[in-house]
Amino acid sequence: MRKYISIVVLLFSLAVQAQFQRLGGTTDMYGNNGMNNTGFNDNRNNNSQGNKKNKSLRGNAKKDSIAPIKDYKIISIKRDTIAVDTALSMKKFYKANYLRKDIFGLLPFANEGQTYNVLDYNYNQTNVLPGFGFNAKQFAYLNVDDINYYHVPTPYTELYYRSVMKQGQNLDALITMNTSKNLNFFVAYKGLRSLGKYMNQLSSSGNFRIGASYISKNKKYTMNTHFVAQDITNQENGGIRDLDLFASSEKPYNKRERLNVYFRDAETLLKGKRFFLNHQYQLNNSFKNGLLLTHEFVYEDKFFNYSQTDINSQYTEKDRYGEVFASSINNKTRYATLSNKLGAAYQSDLVGRFEFFTEFYSYDYKYKSIAYIGGEKIPDKLTRNITLVGGKYTYRKDKLRADGLVSRSLGDDNTTNLQASVAYNYSDDIGIKAGYQNVSRLGDLSYYLYQSDFVAYNWSKDFKNEKVNQFDAEITTPWLNVAGSYKILNDKLYFSNDATAVDQFGISKQVLVTPKQYDNTINYMSLKVSKDIKLGKFGLDNTLLYQNVDQTDNIVNVPEFLTRNTLYYTDAFFSKALKFQTGITFSYFSKYYANDYNPVIGDFYVQDKVKVGGYPVFDFFMNMKIRTARIYLMLEHFNAGFSKERTYYTAPNYPYRDFTLRLGLVWNFFS
Repeated sequence: MRKYISIVVLLFSLAVQAQFQRLGGTTDMYGNNGMNNTGFNDNRNNNSQGNKKNKSLRGNAKKDSIAPIKDYKIISIKRDTIAVDTALSMKKFYKANYLRKDIFGLLPFANEGQTYNVLDYNYNQTNVLPGFGFNAKQFAYLNVDDINYYHVPTPYTELYYRSVMKQGQNLDALITMNTSKNLNFFVAYKGLRSLGKYMNQLSSSGNFRIGASYISKNKKYTMNTHFVAQDITNQENGGIRDLDLFASSEKPYNKRERLNVYFRDAETLLKGKRFFLNHQYQLNNSFKNGLLLTHEFVYEDKFFNYSQTDINSQYTEKDRYGEVFASSINNKTRYATLSNKLGAAYQSDLVGRFEFFTEFYSYDYKYKSIAYIGGEKIPDKLTRNITLVGGKYTYRKDKLRADGLVSRSLGDDNTTNLQASVAYNYSDDIGIKAGYQNVSRLGDLSYYLYQSDFVAYNWSKDFKNEKVNQFDAEITTPWLNVAGSYKILNDKLYFSNDATAVDQFGISKQVLVTPKQYDNTINYMSLKVSKDIKLGKFGLDNTLLYQNVDQTDNIVNVPEFLTRNTLYYTDAFFSKALKFQTGITFSYFSKYYANDYNPVIGDFYVQDKVKVGGYPVFDFFMNMKIRTARIYLMLEHFNAGFSKERTYYTAPNYPYRDFTLRLGLVWNFFS
C-alpha cells in the first residue's frame, strides 16, 4: 500500500504546485490562459485574425480566467452526470464523514472506521449473484458502483480531511486530469488510522483507486476502467464487559480505556483488489439510430481473516465463542470472482436504448483444508459457474426517464431479476418516481460455508434462494419530499445465536452463531418525509422515517421511528468572501432489538433480548467556506455528559460515541 500512497503524494504535490503557479499569475499577455471556454487548449486563436481580436479586448479580459465550474463533470458507471459542487450546504455537510455519503439510517460504532448498525432497512437488492458475505466489514469497501469517472477542462483535485477519536486522521485525496477532450485519468487514495477510546479498538484502512475514461474522436467507442486495492483492519474487543461501570462513568471509568473488554488481542482484516473494464463500440454511423456491441469485464479477489494471538490469555474471555481447536485463532476465508458480460444494443433518440446481454460468472470461495466436525464433513471450497441472460431498457428524453431490467440464470440456480422504474420531472423542484423489483437471489457465501478454529463456527449448509418483492414511490415538491417503500420477503437468510444463557443485563454469556433461513413471510413498510425549511438566514432541515414490520418472529428488527432535525443559520462576511453556517442537529431513533455484531463472522446476527435506542443525540457545528475550501467544526454528541447514566449503545455491549470534538476540511483545486 505504501507505493500507492507515494503515487498519490507525488501527483498531489504537482497539482498543488500548479495551483500556486496559477494564483501567482500564469496567464498570457492578454489576461487569459490559452484555453477556450471548455478549458482545453485551443490553437485557433493563434492565427493573425485571432491575435488582432485579442488585442482589441486586452482591456476587457479578466485575469486568471479558467473554465466555469459547471464544466467539471463527475460521471457514474450508469452514465449519470453531475457537476462539481463547492457550495456550503447541509447536503454537503451530511456527507463530510468517513463514508463520504449521508449516513442517515446508519448508526456508527464508537471508533471511526468500525462498522455501522443498519437502522433504515429500505434498500434495493439489485444483484442476484452471491456475495462474499462478512457484510459488517463491507461498509467502507468501494464496489464497482462507488467508483466515479471524470471529465475536466483543467486538472482537478479534491482533498478531504477529518480528525478522528484519538491518535490518527482520515484523509481522502483525488486527482484527475484530461490529457485531451477524449481521455481522462484519475488516481485517489483514502486512508484512515484511529486508535479509539476503548482498549483494542484501533481502526486502519486504505482505499487506493486509479482509473481512466475514453471516448474516440468519432464518438463510436467509449471506455471506463479502474483498478482498486483496499484493506480494512480493525482490532476487535468484543464489546465492554461491565455495563454498569459504563452507565455510571464514575472515575476512573470515565476514561474509557479503563473499562474491561472481552478481547485484547483479536483482529479482523478484509483485503481485496479489483480490475474493471466497461466499453462499447457503435457499428454504424448514425447516432440517432445506433447499433452497438458492449462488453464488461470484472475480476476481483478478497480475503477475510479473524485472528487472536492467545485464546488462553488472562485478559481474554476464553469461552465467549465456545470451544476451540487451538490456543491461537487464525480463520482465513479466500474469495475470487470473474465476470464477463457480452451484449448488443440498439439506441434511438425516439424510442430509447434496448440492450441484450449474456453474463458468464464464476466464483471460487475456499479454505486451506477439509474439516470434520462431529462426524460432519466441512468442505474446503465452493465453486460455481453461472450463466445469466437478460435485457435492459433505458429511456432519457426531456422530463421523462424510464429503466427496465430482466435477467435469469440458466441451469438450476433459478435466479431471476425483474426491475422497472419510471420518473417524470415537471420542473427542477417537482417530480415523481415509481419502481418495482422482483428478485430471486442466491445468498452470500458465508451462509453456506464457514471454517473456524472455534468448534461451533464450522458449517456447510444448503439454502433456498431468497425472494424479494418491492414497490417504491417518491414525490418531490417545493413543500415536501415523500418516499415510500413496501417489501415482501420470503426465505430470508440470517444469523442467530444458539446459546440461551444470559447475564444480569440480559445479554448472552456465549455467542454461538449459525446461519438460518426463515420459513415465513416478512412484510416491511417504510415512509420517509424530508424538507429543508428556510426563513431568511435561518433554516430547519428535517428528515423523518417511519418503519413497520409484520412478522411472526423477530427476524427483521428495525426502529419504528427515526428523525434528524437540523436548525442552522447561514451568513456571509468580508464582502461575502467568507461564508458561514452554524447550528444544532438533533437525532433520535426509538428502542428496538438491534442486531448484535460478531467479529468472528464479520457480520451481524439477530437477537431479541436487549433493546437499543431511545436516546437523543445533539451535535453542534460551525461550517465555513473560503473560495473553494470548506471547513467543518463539530461538537459530536455534546449532550453525552448531561445525563446521570449513560444508556446509549450501538449494539448490546457496544457503546455509542461519547462527546468528541471533530475538525474537517474539503478543499477543491481547479488547476
